[in-house]
Amino acid sequence: MLVLSILIVLVFIISVNTGYIKLTPIELLKTMFGSGTAKQELILFDFRLPRIVISVLIGAGLAVSGAVMQGVFRNSLADPGILGINAGAGLMVMLLISFYPTTAAAPVFLLPLVAFFGAAVTAILIYSLAYKRHEGVSPIRLLLTGVAIAAGMSAAMIVLTLKLDPDKYKFVATWLAGSIWGTSWKFVLSLLPWILILLPYVIFKARVMNVLNLGEQTATGLGAAVNREQFKLLAAAVGLAAASVAVSGGIGFVGLVGPHLARRLVGPKHQLMLPTAALLGSLLVLVADTLGRWILQPSEVPTGIVVAVIGAPYFLYLLARTKS
Repeated sequence: MLVLSILIVLVFIISVNTGYIKLTPIELLKTMFGSGTAKQELILFDFRLPRIVISVLIGAGLAVSGAVMQGVFRNSLADPGILGINAGAGLMVMLLISFYPTTAAAPVFLLPLVAFFGAAVTAILIYSLAYKRHEGVSPIRLLLTGVAIAAGMSAAMIVLTLKLDPDKYKFVATWLAGSIWGTSWKFVLSLLPWILILLPYVIFKARVMNVLNLGEQTATGLGAAVNREQFKLLAAAVGLAAASVAVSGGIGFVGLVGPHLARRLVGPKHQLMLPTAALLGSLLVLVADTLGRWILQPSEVPTGIVVAVIGAPYFLYLLARTKS
């Protein structure tokens, strides 16, 4: 975790100086301490720093959300993007924004709440369709149901774009590609409470997740209120994913790759795995966003596409190893 934290700081320094307009290390230090020019302060404090902070927050939120879903469902392929949770949240965000003349006019602090509602409804729908009496929820059934729901939600978003003006159509296309579109301090403040409340709560429940991983019968025998704890943890996971999606768009695979790499580094014990997954998710999104801004300067490759290039092969590898 210490090494990951150092890597995040290093990528943070690189990311601050990544863009069409360069800031030398001396200029960066001067600007950080209030001695830079007005232009340098605008670039650093109004454009780059909010985006970097959001990248770190959504990376942690999506990775921990995926870790919780994998633990609760005991499904190594569970991820809020793959299961359609992100798509449900995005659809509700798009519906909200469509009521306003411009995307900038939408109430920023309402976006996470609306996204949470869409994500929660989608999660209930997926679980209901994937559940079979006396069998429960098998990993493959849950995965296929989630993929189908996600495809349906994405199709609904595309159909709705037919009635949107060019500005809103551009927003929807940006969201679907997984570009971090909320890049101001207002979006940071709208996301921060969700991360600061739900992330510590999930880590606090790490011992409960360790017990749940033993199976429902064993967990019940050890005194755990299985259904109630699963509901609380899933609600927290959906909240983390929805709040992240509300400002980042449809970035997938972070919740899949982060927890898996964390388990390989520190083992399955959730007290260590969850913080490590959060750090890995933050590092992954921050690296992807930095590369996306650097590869085709002055144009930009959406962060979601860069993450998908990394995550899609890993997902196929995991899918090939899954036996049920």
